[in-house]
Amino acid sequence: MIAVNIGRTFLKAYNERYQTNYSAKKFFLEKYFPLFFDAEKYMQYVTNSPFVQGLKKGTPPTPTERQQRLAAFIEKIDRNDPDASFAIGFPSMEITATTSGQLTDISQPWIKEDVYLSWIGSGLGIGIQGGLSIFFNKGELLMDLYEGWNIYRKFLHTIPLLRGNQINTWNGQWIAHRYDHRRYDPSDPTTQFNGISAMKDGGLEISTQSWIAVMIGISRKWGDLQLTGYVYNLGQTNTTIGFIPFKIPQIKRPVELYEKYFGTTSKAEVDQLFGTAFGFTKACQMGVIGVSAMEPKGLREFIEQGKSPVYNEKDENKKLHFQTHQIWLLAMLNNEQLWEQARNFALLLNTYALSSDKGKKDKTNQVKTVLTAVNQKQFLESLITIVEEASDKDAYAEMAKLIHVMPKDNVPYFLTLIRFHFATISKN
Repeated sequence: MIAVNIGRTFLKAYNERYQTNYSAKKFFLEKYFPLFFDAEKYMQYVTNSPFVQGLKKGTPPTPTERQQRLAAFIEKIDRNDPDASFAIGFPSMEITATTSGQLTDISQPWIKEDVYLSWIGSGLGIGIQGGLSIFFNKGELLMDLYEGWNIYRKFLHTIPLLRGNQINTWNGQWIAHRYDHRRYDPSDPTTQFNGISAMKDGGLEISTQSWIAVMIGISRKWGDLQLTGYVYNLGQTNTTIGFIPFKIPQIKRPVELYEKYFGTTSKAEVDQLFGTAFGFTKACQMGVIGVSAMEPKGLREFIEQGKSPVYNEKDENKKLHFQTHQIWLLAMLNNEQLWEQARNFALLLNTYALSSDKGKKDKTNQVKTVLTAVNQKQFLESLITIVEEASDKDAYAEMAKLIHVMPKDNVPYFLTLIRFHFATISKN
């Protein structure tokens, strides 16, 4: 029933911004229903609700039929206790239904306004890849989502092939676009909007946005905010992940670091590379969404197996992946000084490897042994041979000391960062 609270927060913010005094019912009748349901293409599909019961595919209801459905909806609210057929997020009244888990024989008071609030709130879920949606109970954010409602309706009116019933999916695309200062133009909000894709049957649809694009967008506007999101899916079978903390400063950190070290060129493509190592559901299992959940795909083998990366400056796609991996490692370490320390040590190792006698690979192999270390013990043991032969023993001693005092959880990330720096240095 979190949709009720989302609707209440939104309505309060709406009334404050526009100096109105809408009740939930009045807002639903005057704003929500005309926008969402009083047209041939709906913006929302709620299973078993009066607005969709008996609808035949490809045959939209006439204006008269739409008003009849609205009347039936209001009558249900006036005469019945709320259930999932007309109150969003409420339990089914049928004990065998898939959404009957909340049933109880304890009489519970309810307010008719809550039903209308649940619908208003339901239109503010942010859909992301994986079939899930997120509620954020923040008035200003909800108002920014509301701003996109009219644009989605305009698209449905002006793009004949665009299918309806995608309000949550639209919200995900819209909020990522709305908070992207590189693309969003307040004077022309839809310019550079690229969230529409082709379907196999020749139609068009709103493509599902990634959670990372949504959260990076939110971090651009509220970089220091701590948000709690409610992650869910409402459909034939309801799915509840629950309340998940989103650490916005952590989510913002790798984005800022990338811009600092590599500039803004291709940054839009880079944003999409973060958070691809595993799905959003698995990320939620961490209990909190922060920089750990932003791990790029393909990096884990370098961290756990000591594999050395290959730097390819000519291949732009591989270069972006390489740089994204570097930045995520630095974000996990949460200490920018370690960037230069990792680079300086990589330079030191490269110089040592190049000092081998002509035709010999002994020093190169010693460096390879150091680079394959994935933990503190392996690293320190592999460094002994080099220290015995190196001329700059103090520099190696300083690195050994740094690794020795470093939190053990950070060591694999730092060692991997050294390997990435070594790859660029040795390539050049």
